[in-house]
Amino acid sequence: MYAGYHISNNMGAGGRMSDPSEGKNILERVPIDPPFTLSDLKKAIPAHCFERSVIRSSYYVVHDLIVAYVFYFLANTYIPLLPTPWAYLAWPVYWFCQASILTGLWVIGHECGHHAFSDYQLIDDAVGFVLHSALYTPYFSWKYSHRNHHANTNSLDNDEVYIPKRKAKVAVYSKLLNNPPGRVFTLVFRLTLGFPLYLLTNISGKKYGRFANHFDPLSPIFTERERIQVVISDIGILAVLYATKLLVEAKGAAWVTSMYLIPVLGVHMFFVLITYLHHTHLSLPHYDSTEWNWIRGALSTIDRDFGFLNRVFHDVTHTHVLHHLISYIPHYHAKEARDAIKPVLGEFYKIDRTPIFKAMWREAKECIYIEPDEDSEHKGTYWYHKM
Repeated sequence: MYAGYHISNNMGAGGRMSDPSEGKNILERVPIDPPFTLSDLKKAIPAHCFERSVIRSSYYVVHDLIVAYVFYFLANTYIPLLPTPWAYLAWPVYWFCQASILTGLWVIGHECGHHAFSDYQLIDDAVGFVLHSALYTPYFSWKYSHRNHHANTNSLDNDEVYIPKRKAKVAVYSKLLNNPPGRVFTLVFRLTLGFPLYLLTNISGKKYGRFANHFDPLSPIFTERERIQVVISDIGILAVLYATKLLVEAKGAAWVTSMYLIPVLGVHMFFVLITYLHHTHLSLPHYDSTEWNWIRGALSTIDRDFGFLNRVFHDVTHTHVLHHLISYIPHYHAKEARDAIKPVLGEFYKIDRTPIFKAMWREAKECIYIEPDEDSEHKGTYWYHKM
């Protein structure tokens, strides 16, 4: 699918540094002790940015569904009529376009999980449940584990995902893969299988006392009151699996794979790519329990520039720092809110505009393990290193 991504040089503005907050060296470490509080940040944001409109939020759902239908109609109607060589070119274009717009819908579902879609929790959960289930994501299960991630960001002891290893615990196979072919394999594996394996086996997630996944209502990821909603999430996924089975029987496996399953895989790939780049960067610290606190963790993320896809993804790519500080601001206010807090954040805010494929390769090469600085008084503060 990503072979059709030849426009990557436009995804991020390379060396553009017109914004002072981007700094002279994007890899320079961020400070760790903010002189401001969460209350200071909230006061800097215009009041209307906190307002959620069910009508406005619903507009984006309808808009994305219409665009997704247009892509489906064009592909289903015209690609089969193309000569074979052109069809081979047209399918990846469809997969890229459809996966992009469906990722926008996935982002709205994620927003529902943060109660940022409307003032009504029931509406948020209903919309999020439908959107995420259709995209093979267990809505409530992921909502709760993701909430834990926001509550414990970059805590080595309690974060839910993207927990890096210390040097002594780097697996032998990671050392063997520390070369260009190995990095290609690692990135392809992460993008294609990372999200399903996280849901099924909690790979790269918090270490619990026993096996944990997102489909078991008794999983240690969840509290007692959340277990019934995990079952509801499972029912949603089973319903979509059954609908997919009926589609295969009616239209054939090749049609369902081409029209639906590959774009959904593309959504999962985009999601992993976005979150990997938000949480993996040489400038970002991780903390053990001796030094972690909530605002330190929330500030240990970075915004990224996906070029024209920023808008398609409802700006989730370049408002992530804001999102970890105040997650219930709807996406259509996020850029304004981000710009309002940037003067308060100062050097604590970073956006990396490195072209996406270049950034992905750099992070895979440079961010292998974490260790504290030997000469630092902050022995519980860990930084990325390469092999």
